[in-house]
Amino acid sequence: MNNLRNKVQLIGNLGADPEIKPFDKDKSLAKLSIATNEKFRNAAGELVENTQWHRITAFGPQAEFAKSYLTKGSEVAIEGRLVYNSYEDKQGIKRYTTDIIITEILLLGSKPKSAA
Repeated sequence: MNNLRNKVQLIGNLGADPEIKPFDKDKSLAKLSIATNEKFRNAAGELVENTQWHRITAFGPQAEFAKSYLTKGSEVAIEGRLVYNSYEDKQGIKRYTTDIIITEILLLGSKPKSAA
């Protein structure tokens, strides 16, 4: 049961190309935004679509995969863990963020033509 603690699995589409940032000499990280959609009928019978945006961070091999194969609109399945952070903005207001740190990533569509 220990493997089930703090685990997130999502399938969605990238909202933008991955933002790649090098760090610590030869390592890199990738920042992604993934949209997930949910459709349901409300009390009036109208079809409602709800989109949620998720902040994703990938390190090491997952970051390299994102750099090589992912582009805006790519459909991906990810698995990771939630991380909560807080910071003070320029006005001194405390803000909170929720990020997903990727442990697994899978491209569900075909790879882009420009990828090797």
